Amino acid sequence: MKTENEINALEPITRQRILETATELFAEKGYASTYVREIVEKAGVSKPVLYYYFRNKEGLFYAILEWATTVQQNVLNEIFEATGSVLDRFIYLYRRIYEGIQEYQSLYHMIIGLIYGPPQGAPDYDFSKFQVMIFEAVKQIYAEGLTAGEVVEADADEVAFLVLSLIDYCLNVEKIRPELADPQRPERLLRLAFQGLSA
Repeated sequence: MKTENEINALEPITRQRILETATELFAEKGYASTYVREIVEKAGVSKPVLYYYFRNKEGLFYAILEWATTVQQNVLNEIFEATGSVLDRFIYLYRRIYEGIQEYQSLYHMIIGLIYGPPQGAPDYDFSKFQVMIFEAVKQIYAEGLTAGEVVEADADEVAFLVLSLIDYCLNVEKIRPELADPQRPERLLRLAFQGLSA
């Protein structure tokens, strides 16, 4: 029989396993088509355990999105702490986004499916906050570069749209036309954007 300390040590692991399992199922089948029974069976826990951590399926859904927010914030914190030029930091931003998508594929696909896919009967959630966080991060990096005299003055919103549109398009091309996949392309395009096309 497990001691209380052993049980307490297992709690974060069990909670995370339920989160990851539910994320995989929501990404694969959609929110409405995924049942609590499937989640607990695949996670190897009982329904009372799921209810203990999350109260219900909706609570689990919100916990997943809270986890996604933490993952994104951790990546952005790394970007803010990174050294180098504005271009170096934008390239690092892209690399960390790319690595994050690879590491948290189910989480990424679940969120993309909820934003761009057909309605899934999921609870309401303001997904724009994910875009706002990264948009503001790009603007902050640009503003720091402007203060340091590294870049010319431009509309910070336009700079953020330029950088993120470029990255987003390259990531989407990989999904739609995998034969064109090239993880280094966004880095080359960011360098090209910084150099400009003027003769």
